[in-house]
Amino acid sequence: MARRRKGRPINGVILVDKPTGISSNDTLQKVKRIFFAQKAGHTGALDPLATGMLPICFGEATKFSQFLLDSDKRYRVIAKLGERTDTSDSDGEVVETREVKVDRGQLERCIAKFRGTTDQIPSMYSALKYKGRKLYEYAREGVEVPRESRKITVYSVDLLRFENNEVEMELHVSKGTYIRTIVDDLGEMLGCGAHVIMLRRTGVSNFPYERMVTIEQLQAMLDDAKANDVEPGTVLDPLLLPTDTAVQDLPEVNILPAIAVYVLNGNPVQAGRVPAEGTLVRITVGQEREFIGVGVIDAKGMLAPKRVMANEHQQD
Repeated sequence: MARRRKGRPINGVILVDKPTGISSNDTLQKVKRIFFAQKAGHTGALDPLATGMLPICFGEATKFSQFLLDSDKRYRVIAKLGERTDTSDSDGEVVETREVKVDRGQLERCIAKFRGTTDQIPSMYSALKYKGRKLYEYAREGVEVPRESRKITVYSVDLLRFENNEVEMELHVSKGTYIRTIVDDLGEMLGCGAHVIMLRRTGVSNFPYERMVTIEQLQAMLDDAKANDVEPGTVLDPLLLPTDTAVQDLPEVNILPAIAVYVLNGNPVQAGRVPAEGTLVRITVGQEREFIGVGVIDAKGMLAPKRVMANEHQQD
């Protein structure tokens, strides 16, 4: 006999403003409890030091959270010059102190070198894995392992402030970009060392910044609902963005209800107006444009499903 899952079967995405000092997983668990959700997952971890946008997916939306891992991100960061730490941020131990002899012109020239596509070697304190273990687990044991460089793109990086050996910047970057590695590299380029003292993620994909809510706000809404004998879901659920917002940037392929059942069962179908082979697409059904999943255009020009909604969402 199947064990009944605890919680509500809700679907959608909530944009949480992660506080500093706790992990992304701790944030996820707190929000999951507040919503009393059966299933939840986040879309790319933020360091405990970092704050800002952490999209949390509930229910069916967790199937599509992987696509947010591939999306662009925006950050605001403050770096302290003159000190290098073992983690490249203020949570680590200072391993080197050097005099700061940097003027604004030199700083701006060095920052400009990060724009565009470059190779970045991930920090040993990242969550990437080597032989099944996360890099930061090796780092905490004092073991350094080989890391492959990866292509990253810095679409923009702007200097906002330079005073008292602090550098404040805004960055728009591609997936997999480590901001603290950029800061560490900048410090070495300037000859004085640097580390992150504040990091805030201000954007993931095209999610609206103004839709972010804090854990405290969510908890207050829950407490208020309980105090007034109101069903918590009636006040919390309107905060959820639709399930397909995780893939809102993918081109849409709309299909007839008659063939939706084949897609929901994992079968490729013929569809009109499909993009080029290999393109990931968002699949919708009928005039209502109900979202049912993500597919790819195969070599025969067929729409092949990759991730689909549970079958109770299929149309008659």
